[in-house]
Amino acid sequence: MKSAYLYVRVSTDEQKRKGYSLPEQEDRLLKYCKYNDIEVKGIYREDYSAKNFNRPEWKELFSEVKKKSAGEDKNILFIKWDRFSRNVEYAYEMIGKLRKYKTTAMTIDQPIDFSVPESTVMLAVYLAVPEAENTRRAQNTSNGIRRAKLMGRYPNKAPLGYINVTLMDGKKAIVPKEPEAEIIKWVFNQIVKSDQKISEIRKIANDKGLICSRSHFFRVIRNPIYCGHISIKLNSNEEQIIKGLHEPLISESLFYQVQSLVSTNIKTTSRKEDLRGVFFLRGFLICPICNQKLTGCFVQGRSKQYPYYFCHHGCGIRINAIFLNDCYQNRLQELVLSNSSIELFKNVLEDQNIKTQKAGYLYSQKLIERKIKEEWLTLSRGRKLFIAGVLKIDDYNELKKENQVNIKNLKKEARDTVLKLSAIDRKNKIEDKALVEVFQKFSKFDTQDKKYLVNLIPPIDIDYKTGDLSLDLNPAFSKILSAKTHRKNNKKNEFH
Repeated sequence: MKSAYLYVRVSTDEQKRKGYSLPEQEDRLLKYCKYNDIEVKGIYREDYSAKNFNRPEWKELFSEVKKKSAGEDKNILFIKWDRFSRNVEYAYEMIGKLRKYKTTAMTIDQPIDFSVPESTVMLAVYLAVPEAENTRRAQNTSNGIRRAKLMGRYPNKAPLGYINVTLMDGKKAIVPKEPEAEIIKWVFNQIVKSDQKISEIRKIANDKGLICSRSHFFRVIRNPIYCGHISIKLNSNEEQIIKGLHEPLISESLFYQVQSLVSTNIKTTSRKEDLRGVFFLRGFLICPICNQKLTGCFVQGRSKQYPYYFCHHGCGIRINAIFLNDCYQNRLQELVLSNSSIELFKNVLEDQNIKTQKAGYLYSQKLIERKIKEEWLTLSRGRKLFIAGVLKIDDYNELKKENQVNIKNLKKEARDTVLKLSAIDRKNKIEDKALVEVFQKFSKFDTQDKKYLVNLIPPIDIDYKTGDLSLDLNPAFSKILSAKTHRKNNKKNEFH
């Protein structure tokens, strides 16, 4: 070897554990080159992990090697093979690339004579040991984190709204961090109490000081850490929920109420859904000139965009979407249930025997709570027997696993019961006016519900200039719906 490029690498954790340093490696390599009369063509210093070759200095070194002609003496020298790579697969791939450019990689502490076939065995050992070391260290770290979580501690980086602290006994913990913690409390309560979309709530929370992306925000509202629980992944399909030692920001019942709303997509939205919401009459409007269906889009004005229904066949028809939507909504809200239908609906609600149902659900709720307490008591007794040496470790683990599954199922039953009780309470709060004027909250309907309703009661005889229109009621709707009583009788005819 007449000349060589020197490559020294270290990662932050290695400096702490093994005392490696870039100057020490560099000094040893330079002394080696001086003793063996090797010319140093360049020194590349890396502070990066060796899990792959996506390293800035290595990329620069590899580019330099590729530039040199095939006839030049090209060698790369480093201390040990773990400075080169800690992944066998990537290491062999890179060695192959270097050979393509007539370049040899070599160490001074673990030299390999590539001219001897048996030396490839030693190379495999030298490359495999660092990878095994990395894998073992990662596994130990993962097991340590898992043990800490099973004990109710949260050893990872604190989630939004919390901060990592070290307690008096030296153990790590998380505690609420203001103002983020208070804003997160507000977010959970707002999702349940408000009619706002989650996207709107996120924007307000951002303005209040909760700085996070849209995807991060949705991870926050789905994270059980905020109700005092810690999620532990057992495998790719199963996870375990442990009660944490940290202070919860919200109650467990509030958290699962939010999960129910988010899971059923009641308040989630996207820009595409917003666009559909603006043009909910699209597909039901006909061009008066070419008899083709009108479409909808936004037109850019001076300061903002304006929504319009228009004909894309060049007929020149263009109608303000907000104006026409309001005309349809106003006409729809003039429809009420007929007197006979009102009595029928009230009888249906009474036939459901709401009070008896509620009493049954309340009894089930207390029964579930008692069963959960019994499961916790069983686990506590098993723990005491295990500590006393009466119960073997395998039996205790089996008991614990079965106990956790039972508690998880019982908690799901409890959440379902809470939702059923909430539904009964909503039925009890139905007022006569809300029952009669069934379309008064049309503007708050989901886009899918609006489209479905427009399909059932489409607009007809539309005057695009004035916005006057009629509603096409089928015979079934005509029997249960009528115009408000204060309208003149001759006006009723236009709904047919």
